[in-house]
Amino acid sequence: MQRRWIIVGSIMMLLAVAIGAFGAHIVKARIDADALAVYETGVKYHMIHAVGLLIIALAAGQWGASNRLRWAARLLFTGIILFSGSLYVLSLTGIRVLGAITPLGGVCFIAGWVCLAWAAMGLKKED
Repeated sequence: MQRRWIIVGSIMMLLAVAIGAFGAHIVKARIDADALAVYETGVKYHMIHAVGLLIIALAAGQWGASNRLRWAARLLFTGIILFSGSLYVLSLTGIRVLGAITPLGGVCFIAGWVCLAWAAMGLKKED
């Protein structure tokens, strides 16, 4: 589990940096300020939750893999796709219906962090 989520988290970080640079150097000149703010919100949450994936992977190495950690990783990954992905597409295309997908990604983020906390609470005192 640890290796897989370090790989996924690293790729998500790579994409967050690349998408952020793309926004700063190419997209910025082609969309209005409101759309750029939406795009930048997507990048910010993408990056934060990619770090979260790395934290979960390191926790799995320290505590051992568990279903709670697996679900935490899956949910943060899904949240990146739904939340940040919908904001990227919304800001670039103006298709407003995609805004309905964004909260689903936010729920995934929240649930993922709950799963991580739940995994930590399930540790024995000597851990």
